Amino acid sequence: MPLDTRSAMLDAVQCNSIIVGAYTGPGGGVCPMLAAHRNGGRTSFAGFAHAWDRYTGAGEGARPATEREVRTLVGMLESSIALEASCGDGALGEAIADHRSAQAQRAVSEEHDAPAPDVAGALEDLERAGAYRPSPGRMNWISGTTHAGVVRSR
Repeated sequence: MPLDTRSAMLDAVQCNSIIVGAYTGPGGGVCPMLAAHRNGGRTSFAGFAHAWDRYTGAGEGARPATEREVRTLVGMLESSIALEASCGDGALGEAIADHRSAQAQRAVSEEHDAPAPDVAGALEDLERAGAYRPSPGRMNWISGTTHAGVVRSR
């Protein structure tokens, strides 16, 4: 979540009645995302609401969040805000930026240095070994459709 949304959620969680299992509750409680939205963190982040309900084990209907659940959320928000603040400037921020830059450079150099695979030669070796036979096509496991063409299979 963006920093502004996390800050708004932290403020809102500490002054609102927090619930799990719904956006609003019959007693006036709200989920942390809606509380953040009402407190100025105008971000649509449905993934948080789903993760919050999974974490709290929300069943059917709304219920008040336990003190432990709210304490855990506050701790996570505070630590993520503090981590982002400390990474933005100073020696730690520079070290993180250098590390990310080195990772990007390594990825680019490895991409250009990698030799092209010899697929045709590998298929010929397999055919000679007799371990594979041609099949009429390839199965797409997600949709269950078969694609035309010869594919090597066992």
